[in-house]
Amino acid sequence: MKKLIIFSAPSGSGKTTVVQHLLKKFPELAFSISVTTRHKRPNEIDGKDYYFYPESKFLHAIKNEDFLEYEEVYKGLFYGTLKSEVERLWDEGKTVIFDVDVVGGLNIKKHYGDQALAVFLRPPSVEILMDRLTKRETEVEHQLQERIAKAKSELKFEHQFDEVIVNDVLSDTFATTEKLVATFLKSEV
Repeated sequence: MKKLIIFSAPSGSGKTTVVQHLLKKFPELAFSISVTTRHKRPNEIDGKDYYFYPESKFLHAIKNEDFLEYEEVYKGLFYGTLKSEVERLWDEGKTVIFDVDVVGGLNIKKHYGDQALAVFLRPPSVEILMDRLTKRETEVEHQLQERIAKAKSELKFEHQFDEVIVNDVLSDTFATTEKLVATFLKSEV
């Protein structure tokens, strides 16, 4: 059975850290690399962390219906999941794991239904999330304020996910997600 595991959360909630941990623990998982129009951050690698597209190429891919899901997360800033990426990983015999924003995660879950496990990773509080985002120092002030506002609205969607995990103590989060993923991988769906 071809399966997918979706981790969604507001920016700064720790979903990338959790997904990277699970990839080390479960060799049957493979990371679905998203496409983005944002600029590459230091230490990011095109084709490993993201596929970095100029906006024109992203819009062309939309027109060609190449995306399973996509969203303009902020004005002029797109993220999306290529259908071909999911197929590539399934052809390798892998279970696909996603690290996507909340709307993208819900769209993938809607498309695949019971084949997909949708997990919402929640910060312990909005204040802690704001602190995490501020300490990352990856955005200028207006971008940071946009991310905080978006994060607050995304928290309202948690009830639409199969599972909700509060990421407070990282070791506990790792243990909980490992158990959840192991159970899902063994299930017949």
